[in-house]
Amino acid sequence: MQHTLSMKLTSGLGEMGEMDEKIRLSHGDGGVETQRLIKNVFYQHFNDPLSKSMPDSFVFEARQNQLAYTTDSFVVKPIFFRGGDIGKLAICGTINDLATAGATPLFLSASFIIEEGFSIEKLHLIVKSMSDICRQTGAKIATGDTKVVERGSADGLFINTSGIGIVSEYYKPSQVEPGDEIIVTGGIGEHGASILLDRYDLGIETDLESDCAPMCFLINGLGENLKHVKLMKDPTRGGIATALNEIAAEQKLDLELDERTIPVKSEVQAIGDMLGIDPLYLACEGRMLIVVEKGCGEKVLHHIKALDCCREARIIGQFTSGHHGMIYMKTLIGGRRIIPILEGQMLPRIC
Repeated sequence: MQHTLSMKLTSGLGEMGEMDEKIRLSHGDGGVETQRLIKNVFYQHFNDPLSKSMPDSFVFEARQNQLAYTTDSFVVKPIFFRGGDIGKLAICGTINDLATAGATPLFLSASFIIEEGFSIEKLHLIVKSMSDICRQTGAKIATGDTKVVERGSADGLFINTSGIGIVSEYYKPSQVEPGDEIIVTGGIGEHGASILLDRYDLGIETDLESDCAPMCFLINGLGENLKHVKLMKDPTRGGIATALNEIAAEQKLDLELDERTIPVKSEVQAIGDMLGIDPLYLACEGRMLIVVEKGCGEKVLHHIKALDCCREARIIGQFTSGHHGMIYMKTLIGGRRIIPILEGQMLPRIC
């Protein structure tokens, strides 16, 4: 078994210059600044040089089974938001990182850093949220840790989770080729828009909620049809625009999107227009981007839409023969615009 260490960053982006001397909030937004930090600090010291990519989950073999391993930390603000809380987000986020590797969860760890003075009643609610998702998905909390820090040393509560899952025998990631299609499993930007509403009290009356949800059901739902899937990625920080740019850069192919097919709720679009934020860059926490081999998009989409959490799934574009790693979008008015990776600060403390 070859041992490599994977960090959450897609390679193929080239040198990005010298690191700044101080950490800024934009280093945590999932865009160019985050990638610079990981590449120029963590990747430089931790990564095995034989590794050519850094996926959300590392896949390895154990007793003839393929397993996936991942870890993540959660510092969302506010801790409770419409559609979820930091506990639900932590479990779903780790399960979804396993799902990108074609894995269903087996065991999770949960570690808590709690600020002195935090409400035990709120802690009960958060841990119950974590337990509820575990019951839904069959995941089990196997180990954990608790630390309490002085008042003012943390913003209420931070959670770290790790997870191990078993990889489907049908999922065999492969090189993306021109003509391969991109599917998104539901409406975009709903988590990011919900956080905006609750954090800044925008005074907008809406039923909009975070899309936070576990995506492991997708693996069993697709079953043998996973053989048509070449790659999966969850579009969290930086939204689908940043996630797709990472895919295009790694695969060294251009990608053409169709604006008419991208599912965006009117409330998400309105919030984005009000604040000058493109919904393409707003985080999702219960969606998956799926690259499907040429000609199989509609077949795979049919099985995805049969799942309760994926009824709004759409084919939103396809890879082209260009080798620049660029993303273009056909607009509603018939033009084309470039969709760059997120640069600068968008929305910190989103997950």
